[in-house]
Amino acid sequence: ESPEEEASEDKQDETELLAEMDSPEKIDELMKLLMEKKAKLEKVLGGISDLTRLPAAIFIVDVKKEHIAVAEARRLNIPVFAMVDTNSDPDGVDFVIPANDDAFKSISVITTALGQAIEEGLIERKKDKDDKETSEELDQKKEIDSKAEVE
Repeated sequence: ESPEEEASEDKQDETELLAEMDSPEKIDELMKLLMEKKAKLEKVLGGISDLTRLPAAIFIVDVKKEHIAVAEARRLNIPVFAMVDTNSDPDGVDFVIPANDDAFKSISVITTALGQAIEEGLIERKKDKDDKETSEELDQKKEIDSKAEVE
């Protein structure tokens, strides 16, 4: 069942329940349905609600399945890294990784390598930042020392 068909059925269920809300049991049934829907949305979208800024990039495993995410990223000018299979359209993907997006082993190898590369980049960025701060501190110390010698 596609997400669109599922949403249509949920909407129909809600409408039917609203029309029949003549007893507390029906209200309880509607509340249960809404709570299940809320839990499902939180599971799927929970991480997005915690974002305080746009991501620097996104990684997508199945471009065909996640075409909406690709479109949203394009709209927001977020670079897209994606595994692109032979049955997928690479349009809209900035950094194509040719791979089988259906095989667990393929996904595992690529996500592991990508995670390691990100970790190495973060370590390198922190090292560069620390080196810059140390260099600035030394420059300030030299400036203070040279002013002290002039006096």
